Amino acid sequence: MDANVRRKIICALDTGCLDEAKETVAKFKDYAGAFKIGHGLTLPNGLDVVDELREAGADRIFLDLKLHDIPSSVAIGVREAAKRGVWMMTLHLSGGPAMITAAVVEAHEYALEERPLLVGVSVLTSLDQHVLTDHLGVQRPILDHMKKLSSLGVECGLDGVVTSAHECSDLRSTLGHEATLVVPGIRPRSGEKQDQTRTGDAAGALAAGASYLVIGRALTAKPDPVEALRALGLDVDA
Repeated sequence: MDANVRRKIICALDTGCLDEAKETVAKFKDYAGAFKIGHGLTLPNGLDVVDELREAGADRIFLDLKLHDIPSSVAIGVREAAKRGVWMMTLHLSGGPAMITAAVVEAHEYALEERPLLVGVSVLTSLDQHVLTDHLGVQRPILDHMKKLSSLGVECGLDGVVTSAHECSDLRSTLGHEATLVVPGIRPRSGEKQDQTRTGDAAGALAAGASYLVIGRALTAKPDPVEALRALGLDVDA
């Protein structure tokens, strides 16, 4: 498989079972450059799961806990992730500049090759304009809201942001070429959206400026990883 394509793929481990997660890592480690874990694995297993998955073959771990708390608590979260050698992690941009800055300051206590990349979450891909406005009271259009929060995050020192494929091109233009853009919700063009509203295919997301693609069941539920990646629009033989 083309090494450049593999590097851009983050395989989501959507399970709470550590044994199943380790089996998935072993099966897909040659097709994904990193593996994403969230509450499903870390709550029952603790951060020891990072070491377990690394032993199973995961080169890089993306810790997706979307930290959102007072600045000192978020700094502790970054510190513990850094101790485990986490490659990248998420925090909610709505925590504000003090919280974001505290996370950045803590990350920079570690050497460049040891500290995790910090990426901010502005609007979850499960939300649409109706929920954002009518239930959460945000009057700005989704794109404007994402631009505002994402710019704040990068100005405070974050490495990048999480964005759906829909807003990726606009955020690339807004944040510049150095920002890391992580795009979840990757689906085949004919596939189901499942629990996410704003989805897109892999080829379109990369063309729009995505740095990394988070792919879960659209990859892990398929028996043939190569065919699954091709169905997502990726040229795995390049």
